[in-house]
Amino acid sequence: MGFFKDFKSFLLKGDIVNLATAVVIGGAFNKIVGSAVADIIMPIVGVITGGTDFTQKFIALDGNSYESLKVAKEAGAAVITYGNLIQATINFIIVGLFIFLVLKAYEKTKKKEEQAPKPPAGPTQEELLTEIRDLLKNKQ
Repeated sequence: MGFFKDFKSFLLKGDIVNLATAVVIGGAFNKIVGSAVADIIMPIVGVITGGTDFTQKFIALDGNSYESLKVAKEAGAAVITYGNLIQATINFIIVGLFIFLVLKAYEKTKKKEEQAPKPPAGPTQEELLTEIRDLLKNKQ
């Protein structure tokens, strides 16, 4: 029984729950960034580069020329799909940029919290009790 109790307390620690939440949010964030790159950024890059679809860029290692990546794969040719590397690199840069912007915004809010003026410190509980005691002594 001790093992399961220890395991449960381990799983329910704040750090583990926070980590699990971050992993789930990170997975969803990855899908959003992947869609932004594939559906928005890469078509713009394609227009800029004259209609180039980077996902179709490849080198066939057998020396033959194929009209598309699909045809090369169907022929069983070993291919280097360097276009996928370009797209993954763009994904990485965009994810890094988004994370940088989020962390920068977080740091700004953290600094504002630190700079907020603290309320003036009043007398401590001990000081108040001492004053009450002294007032009661003087009344007698």
